[in-house]
Amino acid sequence: MLRKYALSLGFCFLLFTSFYCWILFHGTKKITMKHNTKSGAPITLSSTGGFEIGGSVIMNGTNPNQTLSCDHGYVEYFLPYTPRKTSLLMWHSSSTQVFQNTWSGGPGYKDLWLSRDYPVYLWDGPRVGRANWGCVPITYTPSYRDAGNFVAWNFGPEFLEWWEGSQFAGFLGTSENGTEIVDQEARIKAWKAAVRKRYDEFDTDENVLLHGQTMAVAADSGKLGNQIVYVTNSAGGLRAQMAVALANGTNIRGIVAYESIGYIFPASFNLSSYSLTRIPGFGPFVVPDEQFANFKNLKVQFVWGDHRKEGEDLVGQHVRMSMLVAELINGVGGQAEVLFLGGDGTGLRGNTHLAFADENNESVAGLMEEWLKRMGLDGYVEEGK
Repeated sequence: MLRKYALSLGFCFLLFTSFYCWILFHGTKKITMKHNTKSGAPITLSSTGGFEIGGSVIMNGTNPNQTLSCDHGYVEYFLPYTPRKTSLLMWHSSSTQVFQNTWSGGPGYKDLWLSRDYPVYLWDGPRVGRANWGCVPITYTPSYRDAGNFVAWNFGPEFLEWWEGSQFAGFLGTSENGTEIVDQEARIKAWKAAVRKRYDEFDTDENVLLHGQTMAVAADSGKLGNQIVYVTNSAGGLRAQMAVALANGTNIRGIVAYESIGYIFPASFNLSSYSLTRIPGFGPFVVPDEQFANFKNLKVQFVWGDHRKEGEDLVGQHVRMSMLVAELINGVGGQAEVLFLGGDGTGLRGNTHLAFADENNESVAGLMEEWLKRMGLDGYVEEGK
């Protein structure tokens, strides 16, 4: 009798634990990615997906029953299982692929931040990438930019003349006698892949405003979270600044802009006293003072790679503008700074126009991690974690 009771009790326990396990594994959405980041931290997600946001609907002038939904943006999202409060929206000026891997194919910025429990959103603005339906006719003309991109992306001073110690793919380190060790085959292979990591962004004043307006709608909607930091590259930095100026809410908390090409200034600032070349689609742009005041309480870091300095050339002028805008942001109550990865005591050398894709991107992420903590943007959603 006692044995039968024990068997019955054991069966009930087995049934209960089986049911509990079913609830545990089927009652939650938990996705564990099989690969790790360089730091070895596994990535566990609660969900991933995508959605469109903003945009317009236009009618065919000759047939009102025909419409086109267009000029919207597209967001792909990755939400950690134990998320932090701050969402990182990665805003490219080439393609989302630059955030997905390093030049050599290693873990990219997306994964480095997911392993740190930050929600990550990859953004394609209107008329670009996965949001390429435009409401206006767009003509694409091949621009033969491969060689030009080499210099623009800060790989070297001339085409295929690499900076010494460049953190592009293939750099293996330095020998005891100071000689650079490079895997040339890997470097050329990565270079050929790099020039495919982009598409035309149609850099016009109209598109800068369109991207800013659409992102302002996205930020105000709450679908990106209520504590957003834009992580931008190149002309994406300009568009993010425009989004801040045009937003109505307070969900945008900061910008980390890697080599921002383009800046906005308040109307009261005397731009004419500076020798700055205005280029359509890249600015500088002028906004009303009340819109620039949206930078109040925002945290902003303008980041430059190695071999960058203030000067009269195009990049040098943008370095100067980053310093001017940082001062103006601080003047309205924000907290802005300019960081040079080739100096400022960072210990880093050889970073390119896309430092987050460089082979030392773990170290680059470490600097941003320190900044987020210093700005009070590193907290978890769960209290006490």
